[in-house]
Amino acid sequence: MDLSALILADSRFPGGGHVHSGGLEEVVSRRLVTSVRDLPGFLSGRLRTAGSLAAVFAAAAAHAAVNQGNWSLLDSELDARTPSLAQREASRAQGRGTARAGRIAWPSPVLEGLLAETPRPHHPIILGALVGVAGGSPYDAAMAAAYLSVSGPASAAVRLLGLDPFAVNAVVARLDLASVCAEAAAVAGDDPAALPSPGSPALDLFAEAHARHHQEEVRLFAS
Repeated sequence: MDLSALILADSRFPGGGHVHSGGLEEVVSRRLVTSVRDLPGFLSGRLRTAGSLAAVFAAAAAHAAVNQGNWSLLDSELDARTPSLAQREASRAQGRGTARAGRIAWPSPVLEGLLAETPRPHHPIILGALVGVAGGSPYDAAMAAAYLSVSGPASAAVRLLGLDPFAVNAVVARLDLASVCAEAAAVAGDDPAALPSPGSPALDLFAEAHARHHQEEVRLFAS
């Protein structure tokens, strides 16, 4: 992987990802995930749906960074594939934080052009654009996005349930990120309107429920 993708996928990168659980907090509150045994199903499902979608658009954004893509179109197409308002808001919040840090780490007229068109970009789009600006490939961008889609919830599981971090990271290591990223990179140059649209109604509903509960009581994570 390109160094920029590794940096962006690092939990220490100040993009704000540490305050998002990817739906896991709501799932834990419903006791649908209670132990390490429950994690493979949740993380694999998330990787193949929300993670795959993020990987596709991160790869497309990395391609657009080199080929002068239409940022507003790319952003609106991802918006259309994210039916949950709570998930859209979470994505844009992370995108805003990532853009703020990315402008300092990888200053570029391409990045400035993206933010002029879409001041609050979705997280996968700014993530992929930064990888592309730094010289990484669409596959690198897809890998960073796919990894973040499961590493965030995995880290949240350790914090919420007090799970063994070694066992949790072993679950992440066994996930098939490579095939998801290869599929995403293969369509990176396609018309944004023709990009795949994997989705998960359950994750959408959990996101909306978490947003409601977050207004009623203190939650550890914003989403």
